[in-house]
Amino acid sequence: MFPTPNNPDQFASLSEEDKAMLARINAYAEQVLGDIDPQKTRISFQLDKLRPVMQEIADEKGVPLEDVFIRYMDISSTVLARQDAMLKEDLNDVGLTDFTTL
Repeated sequence: MFPTPNNPDQFASLSEEDKAMLARINAYAEQVLGDIDPQKTRISFQLDKLRPVMQEIADEKGVPLEDVFIRYMDISSTVLARQDAMLKEDLNDVGLTDFTTL
């Protein structure tokens, strides 16, 4: 759930404001969620832990908390989709797109 900047190209389509918000929320997530497995932890638990930083951002921007949550989810989805596309491209480049012949 928390995309990290392993490769700057995955953030190419984001505005500077979106990059800053994602970085801020992800840094906070690292502190409060530590080494949890996002795949095995209820999303409601994760979001509850992120609520303070999202509320802080909402207050700064003068928008409802829900708007920050929705924007964060949109940004995260965009980055994760880009990461997936880049992985598929890398696998294709080394000839590993058809696993049925291995």
